[in-house]
Amino acid sequence: MSSKIGPRLDSACGDAGTGGETLNIVLVEPEIPPNTGNIARLCAAIGANLHLVGRLGFELTDRYLKRAGLDYWEYVRVIRHESIDEFFDSIPSERLFLFSKKGSRAYTRAEYRVADYLVFGSETRGLPAQILQKYSERIVVIPILSENVRSLNLSSAAAVAAYEALRQTGFERRRTG
Repeated sequence: MSSKIGPRLDSACGDAGTGGETLNIVLVEPEIPPNTGNIARLCAAIGANLHLVGRLGFELTDRYLKRAGLDYWEYVRVIRHESIDEFFDSIPSERLFLFSKKGSRAYTRAEYRVADYLVFGSETRGLPAQILQKYSERIVVIPILSENVRSLNLSSAAAVAAYEALRQTGFERRRTG
């Protein structure tokens, strides 16, 4: 593997809406490289864009990040957003779905569209309070049925959410391979 993720790393320049007509998975300040790598592999599998927003807890050249994504990095469009505010201010709020255990609406009750943004916070802090407050009507939750578990792994939550969005938007008609 090369030292770079691949040629598809983009830097957003004032317009986070570079998602086109495909699903967008957004990680706000992710901290654990293998989680991001697993989500990149998910994005490659479903043709989604991966947005990395704000301060990252790792370098994009991290070997654990690359290992978790295997050799699929060339099939992932990674869009890097340096600022949380820049990202959120440039996306229409009706296209956002914020995943948080602080939500009350089940993720299966949301109505997804093809180019929506599924937004996840960091593994230890979740989404910033000011973002949750500003977009409170856009928060959805993946229920945890056991009192012994605080939350799902970030990459598991992203997969659950992405496949529900794809199910609702007719993914079986879009299969390419």
